[in-house]
Amino acid sequence: MSELRRRQLVLGGAAATAVAVGGTASPAVASEPGGQRPFRPPAGPRYRVISDNDYSGDPDGLYQLVHHLLSPSVDLRAAIGSHLAPGDPFDPSTQQATNAYRRILEVLRLMGLTGRLPAYQGSNVALVDARTPQRSAGAQAIVAEAMRSDSQLPLFATFGAGLTELASAHLMEPRIAERLTAVWIGGPEYPDLGVPPPPGSSGVEYNLRIDLTAAQVVFDSPIPLWQVPRNVYRQALVSMTELITQVRPAGRIGKHLYERIFDIFELAAGAGLNMGETYILGDNPLVLLTALQSSFEADPSSSRYVTRFAPRINDDGTYTPRESGRQIRVYTELDARLMFSDLFAKLQIHRDRGR
Repeated sequence: MSELRRRQLVLGGAAATAVAVGGTASPAVASEPGGQRPFRPPAGPRYRVISDNDYSGDPDGLYQLVHHLLSPSVDLRAAIGSHLAPGDPFDPSTQQATNAYRRILEVLRLMGLTGRLPAYQGSNVALVDARTPQRSAGAQAIVAEAMRSDSQLPLFATFGAGLTELASAHLMEPRIAERLTAVWIGGPEYPDLGVPPPPGSSGVEYNLRIDLTAAQVVFDSPIPLWQVPRNVYRQALVSMTELITQVRPAGRIGKHLYERIFDIFELAAGAGLNMGETYILGDNPLVLLTALQSSFEADPSSSRYVTRFAPRINDDGTYTPRESGRQIRVYTELDARLMFSDLFAKLQIHRDRGR
């Protein structure tokens, strides 16, 4: 039997099993008929995905959530609202994960998907130490999905902020490390890759600072990890003109997405900060690396990465290299063309179908 035929049979069997046990396409793709028809993979979704993000913070997470909802090659199993660092200007409250959960529900309402995707609240606070989990509904949802025995679809758990829920889930049930791959937007530049920190940056990288202890737990664990560090997620740059023409016209959700970022520009201007005319949608690589993998020999083949032993995360947010242990992927370059062309096209189809 040829390698191609073997892969076809394996992939087909996995898809058939998923359908048999209730696996479905992405909720938005299975919504109301009519208008332009989005592409739906005939074999069904390829992966299961859990989305964990600080949805009450930087609005780039809302773009990621909508993009995942519009991607039929993944079965989005849960969305989890997570916390920010204490006093974060995006949401200085003590109920950040609660507010993030509410933002998920708002997105689902605007897309006509209320009740179509399980949403959970993560912890409102970070880990207190490297041994004690924060037992939130979000962490429990990760454990439950990872430990399912009725689906053969591989599971990606994606994180656009801190790693509190992933670390807590692993502390609660270490066996999840054998049953999922984590994709994380966060962490500083790697000095040996020759990329300097961005101008004016200081202190611990933003997402790492949300819960540094949780990152230490994850990097010290056996969990398979794909990391998108700061110098790489900053490549996810769009112009406000693109958002005006490609996002804002896309119905209620497009208007909502655009206005959330325009709000940031207005707030910044009021504080004397000139943000120019671009914005970093730094969480959309979570979609690129999961939903937009290549057809044959599935992998994020148009984005580049290096493989290395997982470093130790120091208390000051820097890395200490290791010479043994498990290896992780560290992405160095993103296919921004594919990522944003796909997002804009799916938003257009969503708009047309809603007319």
